[in-house]
Amino acid sequence: MFTSALTFPAQFVWGASTAAYQIEGAWNEDGRGESIWDRFCHTPGKIQDGDTGDVACDHYHRWPEDVELMKRLGLRAYRFSIAWPRIFPQGRGSINQAGIDFYSRLVDALLAAGIEPTITLYHWDLPQTLSDTGGWPARDTAHAFADYAETMVKQLGDRVQNWSTFNEPWCVSFLSYQLGAQAPGLRDEKLAVQAAHNLLVAHGLALQSMRAVKADIKAGIVLNLWSLESVEDTPASRMLIERLWQRDLGWFLDPLLHAEYPVLAWQEREHVAPQMQPGDLKLIAQPLDWLGINNYNRQLFDEQGQRLRQVPGSEYTEMGWEVHGPGLRRLLTTLSQRYPVPPLYIIENGAAFKDILTPDGQVHDPRRINYLRQHITAVHDALQEGVDLRGYFVWSLLDNFEWGHGFTKRFGLIRVDYDTQKRTIKDSGEWYSGVIRKNQVEA
Repeated sequence: MFTSALTFPAQFVWGASTAAYQIEGAWNEDGRGESIWDRFCHTPGKIQDGDTGDVACDHYHRWPEDVELMKRLGLRAYRFSIAWPRIFPQGRGSINQAGIDFYSRLVDALLAAGIEPTITLYHWDLPQTLSDTGGWPARDTAHAFADYAETMVKQLGDRVQNWSTFNEPWCVSFLSYQLGAQAPGLRDEKLAVQAAHNLLVAHGLALQSMRAVKADIKAGIVLNLWSLESVEDTPASRMLIERLWQRDLGWFLDPLLHAEYPVLAWQEREHVAPQMQPGDLKLIAQPLDWLGINNYNRQLFDEQGQRLRQVPGSEYTEMGWEVHGPGLRRLLTTLSQRYPVPPLYIIENGAAFKDILTPDGQVHDPRRINYLRQHITAVHDALQEGVDLRGYFVWSLLDNFEWGHGFTKRFGLIRVDYDTQKRTIKDSGEWYSGVIRKNQVEA
């Protein structure tokens, strides 16, 4: 079935990713403050089945077992996020030492296991007190974030080299403040656009603060990006793709890498243009040591410019996302052609399927293996085309709390029984372990 083995560069980084709110639990233990996701989840009707992240995977207590599982899989790196309210319960002010100690122990255990920690400072869990005073549409939140970022580098920068400021600012702004799908669940385009700008300002401020503490850290940001494609190649379809690129992807990429907002998208949003201060765009465009990409699927449009929700012959995940690995290669090559990109990492890529635990306690998930194989093959293809891609991280290490979907969607290489917290490595986890061990994928 597979004709050849595709080998990766010797220093290529193989990892897996998680996020604090999705796995940690212990939402009100050891001095942790309330986050906007705590408030959102505890609001009736917001989350499927009324689920919350109160316990999630109980990683806060079970992290030693999880590190052992990472070691068993052979992970070279582990990307996790810091819960801001676990460090500053009110968003700023007094440090909660118990929070610092938790992440310090985790970092030490990872390093002892030969696993490189990669930290994301913000994966959506804004302290509720900062949301109460305006949240991301308030510029002061950007300064609070920079202070928090500086604190974390002071505390962990002696052992952690790889840092990202934000995970998916598009979700933090447009999905959360305009579409209302995520915390804090507002529906106001002007607030969303302002939030997006302030997130970028916060990123710039944070990089300055972090590098002032430790100049040799490797710092970046993680964006959710997807390939935009049309079933036809006409002037109209090319214009549609360009407009969508600028609106959804370029709105973050262009300020970060060109120090400007994209023209078509700015014209479209001029009626809700963000309040800016002189020098903002230069501040946003701080040099990046790396750029992280979260990619799950492509967006394909028909002759009328409508997005195709079902592509004949395509497979779909439980999230309703098309399985189409070649789209990742096209995204990576397009990025490299359009922008002066720094080294790239795939920080999240994975699939949710209905996993079944067999009577002998196993999880056979060939569809997830196929998804991962397709996308890892696409990564190899992009490398062959000259894309400077340094690593690949699966989403996710563990089944976990999948935001608005609660516990109904399972992405993990490792199954979690949420009643007993028992962990079971799935077939896909064993398969990925083999990819890491051999540094190659069968294609």
